[in-house]
Amino acid sequence: MILWQTLRFAAGGLAANKVRSALTMLGVLIGVASVILLLAVGNGSSVAVKESITSLGTNALTVSAGSASGGSRATSSVKRLTVADAKALASDSSADAIRSVAPVVTTGATALYGNVSYNPGSVVGTYPSYFETANQKVAHGEYFTDDDVLASRKVAVLGATTARQLFDTEDPVGRVVVLGGTPFTVVGVLQAKGGSGFTDPDDVVVAPLPTVQNAFTGFGPVNQILVQAASADSTAAAQSEISRVLLGAHAIADPAKADFRITSQASLLTARESTTKTFTVLLGAVAAISLLVGGIGITNIMLVTVTERTREIGIRKALGAPRAVILGQFLTESTLLSVIGAGLGVAAGIAGSHFSIVGIEPVVIPESVLGAFAIAVAIGLFFGSYPANRAASLRPIDALRHE
Repeated sequence: MILWQTLRFAAGGLAANKVRSALTMLGVLIGVASVILLLAVGNGSSVAVKESITSLGTNALTVSAGSASGGSRATSSVKRLTVADAKALASDSSADAIRSVAPVVTTGATALYGNVSYNPGSVVGTYPSYFETANQKVAHGEYFTDDDVLASRKVAVLGATTARQLFDTEDPVGRVVVLGGTPFTVVGVLQAKGGSGFTDPDDVVVAPLPTVQNAFTGFGPVNQILVQAASADSTAAAQSEISRVLLGAHAIADPAKADFRITSQASLLTARESTTKTFTVLLGAVAAISLLVGGIGITNIMLVTVTERTREIGIRKALGAPRAVILGQFLTESTLLSVIGAGLGVAAGIAGSHFSIVGIEPVVIPESVLGAFAIAVAIGLFFGSYPANRAASLRPIDALRHE
């Protein structure tokens, strides 16, 4: 009964100043919603990175040029990877842990079809083994073949996004796309991988390596070499075999002086997850500041409320209201402000997470919802304790004299 009366008095006190109470709740609402949304963005970014990396397959390895030890040698002195390196890996009969090898060059070009002009995210020149190594499956049409590579035919396979941008609902297979001034016949469209973030894995044009080199990059080094291990369990063995073959091809006796790097999906995923966790923590810390600001707002509003109701406090004390009753009433008011604001903030945060933010699909962390709500309520109690204690400490005679 006493609790119900305290709640009724507290609700009446808040209702007496609706605008002020609403603005105070708004501060808490913004704080809670910010925590939920920003942590959801950080978590969504982490999920997108993980999906993007694992989409290549757990047994995919990437070989790129550069010092494996991260040394400070000049870039110009590092031997670049070549098609010959890829052929050495593919032809080594003792490399049992290596299933397939695909040299890759990447460039950019404007694609034209009819009156439509579009810039794909990347133009990839490679071998047919790339599709298996990179886990790229064709949805319509077919892949280009080894004969297309040997003959340097101007054929291309489009990513789902590129095909949609250029052809809309029209069937791309058999159509001719002018890529950087060179006509390419579309032979297939890849299955959509999807993804969220700043890069679209489906925004790509894949063509035979010699064709891309002849039209765009020249017959120089390749950007990287994709290698598919025989299985996920043999990636370590495949790494050892890649190192052995390339060290021999580059005439390097000391493995510590290797001029290439080998990265697996597992190691890349670990590094990216560490980065995105730090990113998420920073976002959460920034959002927590808005919760603190909301708490300070509660303190200010409750101090004003105590000042306005000083005579009321004096009358209640003169009629015998104990200190605990006054303290409980004002603590209940501040807690109600934070509870209602936090509840609305949770609703706003969850609703906002259904929309893409800077290209990222937010993924709500259940713990962040519960944590933000609990912290907001705790802030209401903490920041409301000083005004409540001040009200409870007033002497009846001084309160009654207050104008």
